[in-house]
Amino acid sequence: DEVAVKPEEMMQQNDSGAPFMIDTAESLKSNDDAAEDKNETATDNNNATKTEEGEQRQQQKVIKKVVPPLPLDWTKMAECNEQEDIAPADAIRYPWDVMEFPLPPDQSETHLTIVGTAGQKITRMGSNLDEYVSDNLTHLVLRSHLIRTMEGVSKLKHLELLELYDNMIDEINDLSPGEVVDKGEEEEEDDGLPAKNLRVLDISYNVIRDMNPISQCLNLQELYIAQNKIKSIRGIGQLTQLRKVDLGANRIRFMEEEELSGLINLEELWLGKNKIEHIGGISKLTKLRRLDVQSNRLTSIENLEGQVDTLEELYLAHNGIDVEGAKCPTGLALPFKQLNTIDMSRNRLTDTSPFAHLTSLNELWISGNDIKTFDDVEYIRSLVELDGVYLEYNPVASDFEYRKKLVEIVPNLTQIDATMVGGIGQHGYLTGGGSGDNLLERMRQMQDQVIQKAAAETEASGSKEDE
Repeated sequence: DEVAVKPEEMMQQNDSGAPFMIDTAESLKSNDDAAEDKNETATDNNNATKTEEGEQRQQQKVIKKVVPPLPLDWTKMAECNEQEDIAPADAIRYPWDVMEFPLPPDQSETHLTIVGTAGQKITRMGSNLDEYVSDNLTHLVLRSHLIRTMEGVSKLKHLELLELYDNMIDEINDLSPGEVVDKGEEEEEDDGLPAKNLRVLDISYNVIRDMNPISQCLNLQELYIAQNKIKSIRGIGQLTQLRKVDLGANRIRFMEEEELSGLINLEELWLGKNKIEHIGGISKLTKLRRLDVQSNRLTSIENLEGQVDTLEELYLAHNGIDVEGAKCPTGLALPFKQLNTIDMSRNRLTDTSPFAHLTSLNELWISGNDIKTFDDVEYIRSLVELDGVYLEYNPVASDFEYRKKLVEIVPNLTQIDATMVGGIGQHGYLTGGGSGDNLLERMRQMQDQVIQKAAAETEASGSKEDE
């Protein structure tokens, strides 16, 4: 139905008083739009409020996750010329920065030792090191620091021992001064010092690749250069005074005869943890007493003819040597006279036959092989001097009477694996085998101890009752 609208209801006046007509449909639409705008504004305000609240919560969460940095004061590693952000290895720190040196130096001091495991670490030896130490210095030890370069050593004319163990040195240098022009008598006497005076050189646990410069140390007696990056034994062929050489934990593949054959006074050679496949180059080392080639790639024992009269200890653990490889005519088959200790743990042995004739053996370590029965152990019955044997981690060691049967095979054993034979453990029980009168005597002693303890307890309880 149509609604009649009076003309006067459709008339309104504007600000000037002039009448004008109102479009009723448009007016209604404008009201609707205004309502929608109002709703949208309210919604936008609500969304804005929620967004602000969400951002505030996020900021609060982030703030809660912030962890303050840990203090480094206790290490004293960040201190370097009042710059705490410098890396320890990049700091410039000399020996006199971490230790007080009297000036002028005390000439009676012959030893200087600074260990970097506690406190600040030295990063530079200093080319003028001689100005801070005694002219008579014979022993210099700078162990466990962050030294990269050998320097200042060539001026220490009386140096006999130099230890730079556990540093960051990549090159051996400064063991002797450069070439001298117009040499006088005094200069000729000093030429080659301190290299020719050194008796002990320890530069283990560094990053050295070339050991040729050691050839200057003609009177060197002990050389320790383990745990470096050396691939070849070079530079020691002329060092005839060497008694001990440790080249373990490097990258050596060959025992080079041209270098080793000149070490006629060598008594100990340590070559463990390398990549050696064959024992060789030691035929002229007739004074060698200890040989260590463990943790290499050996499959046989050979070329030991030159050590038949002198070899005392042989360490070949963690290789791939089987029974046949151990019985090589130039290996353990030889009649060694002084050999008292053999370590062939973690190899591929299936019996003890390679050791049957080595009557001088006191210690035999063959744990972690594949020896399965006591018949495979019978071969060592003839070793009357054998005191200790390690057979753990072999199949035979799982036998219930393992220790008892071993003592029956070798009655003189005093130690099986890590336990004394017939010993009394921490709880008072027998820990191992034992036989004959010795075992009976121990049992009597334990019985007497129990009786005495019971008598003492009875006496003590009787005294309490009397009271």
